[in-house]
Amino acid sequence: MELRLKWLTAFCLSLCIAMQAFASKSDEVKDVKFETKKITLNKKNITVEVAETDEQHEHGLMLRKSLAKDHGMLFIFKDEDIRNFWMKNTLINLSIGYFDRNKILIDLQEMKAMTSVMQTNLPTYPSRAPAMYALEMTEGWFDKNKVATGSAFKFVK
Repeated sequence: MELRLKWLTAFCLSLCIAMQAFASKSDEVKDVKFETKKITLNKKNITVEVAETDEQHEHGLMLRKSLAKDHGMLFIFKDEDIRNFWMKNTLINLSIGYFDRNKILIDLQEMKAMTSVMQTNLPTYPSRAPAMYALEMTEGWFDKNKVATGSAFKFVK
């Protein structure tokens, strides 16, 4: 009986370790590098990290605890389409601006941070029209800087 209990305990412990390792791998966040560029929007200079690859799009601003003043992330896509963002592993509230192929702002939305790492029902934030760019900034940035639909951004050389 005692031997059976030891084997059962060892089996359960091994199972727990294996499950933890699997769970860690499935939610593992890679260290993704981003190029930094400067843009202007409504005469405001912004430093953006540029997300162009699928891996960069997927990673975005995950696990960031803050963003510096007038810093954000610019997502660049190969074509115009309805874009859909969510806040998986995102710890800060963000504002997102969707831009068309001409870099004209076509939609603004406020996105809420995850409330718990266990949260599974994450809302999505689809663009209201086809977009080629998306700019994530700190919550309320667009309002504070009086940036409205119809505004355009430019890359600074």
